[in-house]
Amino acid sequence: MEIKNLFFALRPNQWIKNIFIILPLIFGKKLFSFPSSLKILIACLLFSIVSSVVYIINDIIDLDEDRLHPTKRFRPIASGKVSFRQAKLMACILGIASLALSLFFNFYFGLLTLSYLILNLFYSIILKNVVIIDVFCISAFFLLRIIAGGIIAEVTLSKWIIIITFFLSMFLGLNKRRQELKLLGKNDSLHRQVSIKYSPYFIDQMIAVFTASIVVTYMLYAVDTGTVALFRSKNLVYSIPFVYYGIFRYLYLIHKCEADGDPTRILLSDIMMQINIVLWISVCIAVIYFGL
Repeated sequence: MEIKNLFFALRPNQWIKNIFIILPLIFGKKLFSFPSSLKILIACLLFSIVSSVVYIINDIIDLDEDRLHPTKRFRPIASGKVSFRQAKLMACILGIASLALSLFFNFYFGLLTLSYLILNLFYSIILKNVVIIDVFCISAFFLLRIIAGGIIAEVTLSKWIIIITFFLSMFLGLNKRRQELKLLGKNDSLHRQVSIKYSPYFIDQMIAVFTASIVVTYMLYAVDTGTVALFRSKNLVYSIPFVYYGIFRYLYLIHKCEADGDPTRILLSDIMMQINIVLWISVCIAVIYFGL
């Protein structure tokens, strides 16, 4: 039972975010290239361990706040199922091991994972309490995943994939902030310091900006002459409806089905979102690798 609690303290459900590491492999036309594909899988594993170290540290720092939170109080550390001492020991062991393995695996990848860890420490201690900057930090964490994938796959990242990742991560981060505000209501004692500086209306305005930015930017990427020349096909446009549906489905779940805003939880629980992502990836692979 204790092993199970230690495992859940790593937040394994959040590892799905590391799928962003695979995207440069897919859009860099190296999905079926060995050993690039194997290296990416190893990178995902190492990055998952490093990100789990970040989650443990964050749970330690936010321990008092999480114990008052209506849902976070059930996390292993906040609930006391994993002791403060166990959490610190696990963070130290996994942190040192994962960083050492990352540097050995690829020096530049190792430096990036170290940067990810340091930035997250700054975020947990200081930056998460700075309005708007807190969401920019969340976006930076996703961008680091994309860059990590580019390093390991030895792919030059397209400006489009960087811009779209930035817009998408801002969209996800803002929706999560919105649902946190709604969940905690007007009880300021339960809010993070930064949450009080937001309002649902203000967040909705920013979400509208990034919603439009995502769909327009992806459409421009799909029809860009550079994209057409790289993939030798104009048919990536057929993937556009899946991007639109995914964004609109997410907003639907947030606004009409009272989802909590956690993208991993939504992805793991909504079958329509899962089908849509599979179809989007299938269309992209068909166009990029088979010229359909």
